[in-house]
Amino acid sequence: MKKIREFLRRKDIIFSGKRYGIDALGAMAQGLFCTLLVGTILNTIGQQFGIGFLNRILVTIGTGEGAMHYTVGGLASAMVGPGIAVAIGAALNAPGLVLFSLIPVGFAANAIGGAGGPLAVYVVAIIACECGKLVSKETKVDILVTPIVTILVGIGLSCLVAAPIGDAAKAVGQAIMWATELQPFLMGILVSALVGIALTLPISSAAICASFGLVGLAGGAAVAGCCAQMVGFAVMSFRENRWGGLVAQGIGTSMLQMPNIVKNPRIWIPPTLASMITGPLATCVFKLEMNGAPVSSGMGTCGFVGQIGVYTGWVNSGKAITAMDWVGLILICFVLPAILSWVFCEILRKWGWIKENDLKLAL
Repeated sequence: MKKIREFLRRKDIIFSGKRYGIDALGAMAQGLFCTLLVGTILNTIGQQFGIGFLNRILVTIGTGEGAMHYTVGGLASAMVGPGIAVAIGAALNAPGLVLFSLIPVGFAANAIGGAGGPLAVYVVAIIACECGKLVSKETKVDILVTPIVTILVGIGLSCLVAAPIGDAAKAVGQAIMWATELQPFLMGILVSALVGIALTLPISSAAICASFGLVGLAGGAAVAGCCAQMVGFAVMSFRENRWGGLVAQGIGTSMLQMPNIVKNPRIWIPPTLASMITGPLATCVFKLEMNGAPVSSGMGTCGFVGQIGVYTGWVNSGKAITAMDWVGLILICFVLPAILSWVFCEILRKWGWIKENDLKLAL
């Protein structure tokens, strides 16, 4: 047993919640962002501003009715499986041959996983990566052994589990969206609060939303919750962090406050309460739906990706965009989170629950 532990340590294989639940999941979100999300944004920009290069068909695969046509954005989005797998491999410190072998593994897992492909890639890529690391540089023909083992394990596992994982993720997402349609007030509160909390935690709300395909009213509630955390922390900590903190948290990430939350969990109360108000307002009053890429549901105001996702959904659905739609989007994503979080924070400051510099960032 001691020799096994030493071997695993030498291979940098660490079985821990942090390694797989934080590092890998965070990397998964980066892989999603650099492929699916950027591709969606480029397509939207090309369509809305009439940019020829972004709208031009660069590659056509297949013939007849089944032909697939790809623009710049389409090509980026098509690489979501390999993008996730390579990002996870990098987070797990995969050697070069293992890392590059994860490209076909990610493609296979995403293709077989269907609507729940991102979650299938996440599971398969972790296992394939660790198996590849086990054999890496253990033979004189490493250049053959390591890629073959990684690819065979990854694609073989994809054939066994990717479809069931994808179906399960899809079913969970559909259940959440169905429950939100059925009980928009209650689910608006739950989805908004929970996804918002996930965004601030050192895990990936974007990856979670993408895995479950969270769109529609549930996606709108998720956007509301993420915006409440980001805008909320940015505004309520302005006196400590000024403009740098406003930008870093407001269009960066509220995760920057995690060290302060550990020291004083009460600072998490204002933005979470705000999310529990804006969530049901989004679902019940403004009927805010996020029908762009599901990953956008978990991005909030990070690079304004959540808002771009909502707008993309409007455009792709052919919706007649009204002034009320814009008012709802601005109120839910920016105005209400700022006002509510600030008010709640000031109350807690008066109670002595939040003290001076409790929200100070080490910028």
